[in-house]
Amino acid sequence: MGRKVHPVGMRLGINQGWQGRWFAEGSQYRDQLHQDFAIRSLLMGIDSKGGAAKNTEVRKLRKDIPDTIKNNKAGVSRVEVERFPGKIRVAIHTAKPGILIGRKGEGVKKIRHALETLVGKKVDLDIKEISSPDTDAQLVARNVADQLERRIAYRRAMKRAIQQAMRQGAQGIKIMVGGRLGGAEMSRDVTLRDGRVQLQTLRANLDFAKSEAHTTYGQLGVKVWIYKGEAVPETEEKAEATEGVYVSE
Repeated sequence: MGRKVHPVGMRLGINQGWQGRWFAEGSQYRDQLHQDFAIRSLLMGIDSKGGAAKNTEVRKLRKDIPDTIKNNKAGVSRVEVERFPGKIRVAIHTAKPGILIGRKGEGVKKIRHALETLVGKKVDLDIKEISSPDTDAQLVARNVADQLERRIAYRRAMKRAIQQAMRQGAQGIKIMVGGRLGGAEMSRDVTLRDGRVQLQTLRANLDFAKSEAHTTYGQLGVKVWIYKGEAVPETEEKAEATEGVYVSE
């Protein structure tokens, strides 16, 4: 059943947190959800799931943000959205905060202006640095996809990503690439792994992400699982009470 359940969704509330923290009812929920999709689309350079109207709006605003975000050079892994009355807090997790901030904070000003135009409210930006990019599933998946688009052999790209992740302290990693690999007529899946990847253990700190590579032969899919150990340590069994009992050492 490990392949049939989303590794992150299964662990929400246990050792994984929500990327969107807010409450709404009725049509307001739908509008705010589409707004969250548009925010992530703008900052991560992906198409929005909020419909054609949102995609058009995001494309217009993308012209005003720094080129480092358009080209995915800032290494943005995930975007967390938290809503308050009258304002929105957006936390951007990136591997290269200096590139995202820009000279004298120009990048942050452009990003904040684009987000405020998109949501129509005041936006508080919080930029957080990712200490180990080689063990972040989203960044690893995007890195492998970029190499595939540059026509680097898929096995070489996968092995290099696995070696770097294990060198940085990951306890296990699995990478799956699917599509017309090497220009083959029939699509297939290739999986490489190292270490142990516990898919069904709820206390396992498992990071999962997927990305896409657009090549001349079609679209290739990349999935990455990274196991970083147990997030919730096992509780030791308590010794039985020995009141009134003599215990010799």
